[in-house]
Amino acid sequence: MNTERFNSVLILIILILCIPLVRLLKLRNIGFNVILFNSWQFFLFLLIVAFLYFLSSYRYRWIILLLASYYFYICWKPEYGILLIISTCIDYFSSIMMGKEQLKEKRKKYLVISIISNLALLFTFKYYNFFNSSITSFLNNFNIFYNLPYSQLLLPVGISFYTFQTLSYSIDVYHGKMDPEKRFGIFALYVVFFPQLVAGPIERASRLLPQFYNKYDFDYKRVTDGLKLILWGLFKKVVIADRLSVFVEQVYGTPHDYQGISLIIATVFFAFQIYCDFSGYSDIAIGSAQILGFKLMDNFRRPYFSKSIPEFWQRWHISLSTWFRDYLYIPLGGNRVGKWRWYFNLFITFLISGLWHGANWTYVIWGALNGAYMLLTIRSQDIRKIYVNKLKLNKFPYLYKILQVVTTFSLTCFAWIFFRANNLSDALYISKHLFAGITHIGIILTSKELIKTNILLSQSKEEFILAILAIFFMETVHLIQRHESIRHMLSEKPVYIRWAIYYILIFSILFFGVFNSTQFIYFQF
Repeated sequence: MNTERFNSVLILIILILCIPLVRLLKLRNIGFNVILFNSWQFFLFLLIVAFLYFLSSYRYRWIILLLASYYFYICWKPEYGILLIISTCIDYFSSIMMGKEQLKEKRKKYLVISIISNLALLFTFKYYNFFNSSITSFLNNFNIFYNLPYSQLLLPVGISFYTFQTLSYSIDVYHGKMDPEKRFGIFALYVVFFPQLVAGPIERASRLLPQFYNKYDFDYKRVTDGLKLILWGLFKKVVIADRLSVFVEQVYGTPHDYQGISLIIATVFFAFQIYCDFSGYSDIAIGSAQILGFKLMDNFRRPYFSKSIPEFWQRWHISLSTWFRDYLYIPLGGNRVGKWRWYFNLFITFLISGLWHGANWTYVIWGALNGAYMLLTIRSQDIRKIYVNKLKLNKFPYLYKILQVVTTFSLTCFAWIFFRANNLSDALYISKHLFAGITHIGIILTSKELIKTNILLSQSKEEFILAILAIFFMETVHLIQRHESIRHMLSEKPVYIRWAIYYILIFSILFFGVFNSTQFIYFQF
């Protein structure tokens, strides 16, 4: 056995032995708190990892990252680490065996092992109770006895993300798009790399794996660029998302107490909450990886400026939408089939995408709604062109763009109702009562209802206005950087301007941030 393979096996043994030890220490309440991106513990953790990483020899840096990543993950729950190791071993050995076979037919059995094993783990921990309760409810309507016990297993954090990441690797190896990674330790690091482990971006092996072989020196510009992105992500999370969550939770927690403008405001606030929460996480993840020298893919590109639903899905959660495109939609036939089969491929892709987000009918309906939006966009293309010409909207391009953006945003917000609602009953109530009590838009805008609405009963007027201003500031920044990254723009400004902006952002976080260590929304997926 060569030295590299010996090191990989040794690391695996150490990790397996450390998991019960961490569990024992947790039972004795000794350290090991969950490390959230929006906590001081994470920045201390990142500082220590970066210090050790750049201080050590290139040869052993992957070991530091691997141990740090597993420590980061098992702090949530040590048992999760065992599941992660199982998934890693299955895909590693399946790909190695695929690499030894020349014929595609012989490789297929190892791909099947990888797919079935990963999806079985995902089903057991995430979907078993959902399907069990759904089947029970359905059969009860026909007086058919069905009583399988419910699972008491907790959902491992990030299981949907790393399952899809390893599946894409196995599929790419099967199709010969890449050679299997022979070093187990490096492959394990690809699976568990801490910046993007819990909630993505879902990286492709062909993009991330080679980076673990590169030699990165400490680079001041690269590190400061990463810190700027982390700062921006933290602003979106603690200043905007966590502030909006208070308003959203108040209404969506007891939606039957509200109607009309309160439900509209809460829904719009949730649209910005989930964007700032998830894109804030992605910014911190990408920035953290950049400090160490690694480049992760962009996950968001100003999605609420989209002029159509298809464009929205090219800008929102890009790593997931491209995953479904490449590994589900295209294998189903994509648009290279008949018209109705094409429609089916689109719709089923969005339906499964909704189910990926959560084991609840609200997520399934959310996916189905977006699929219906896509089909409606395709089917109405000719009709929309006729009306645009009749109304002469093409003569007012900026007005037409604004109309398109507002329409797309409104449709997206309506779909978010089903994503956020606690259950289907709440979602249906909210969708039915969105415009209850609203009789004339002029009355709403001129009255005090907007400020004295029920949504503010337990919140101050100042908090409400601060939330609006923060959203306005963020979208202004998005408009400014339509054609160029604001980090690049700032780098060309005089030092006093750059640091003035940095300090404004830092003090905004310190004074206006909501520091209650709220988990990121996508951690539950």
